[in-house]
Amino acid sequence: MRIWDLNPCRLCRNHLLGEHRELHAVWSILTRHKKGYSRHPETLRWKGKLRALFLRHEALVKEMDKRHYAHRSPLPPRLATGRNKQDILLASSHQQIHILRLKKCDCDV
Repeated sequence: MRIWDLNPCRLCRNHLLGEHRELHAVWSILTRHKKGYSRHPETLRWKGKLRALFLRHEALVKEMDKRHYAHRSPLPPRLATGRNKQDILLASSHQQIHILRLKKCDCDV
């Protein structure tokens, strides 16, 4: 489970769409109080920051639209509460770039 902290324009198709899918999973866990993955570090860092998660989703959707990918899973803005900025990183931006480079994908890193 990973939500990147890089600009979505840098992500390849697989990582952009994969992050979008995982973001929805984190959103569901936090808004519906589901237990699965509720203690995962990626989930925990978004606790109390649904507004920031919502804004990340909007950035992903903007990039998906730019690439002409269909998006049919909006998040309800009324649930976007809490802090609007994510200040906890599981890996620094440099570390995230390194991780993506090792994957040898089409990400712009």
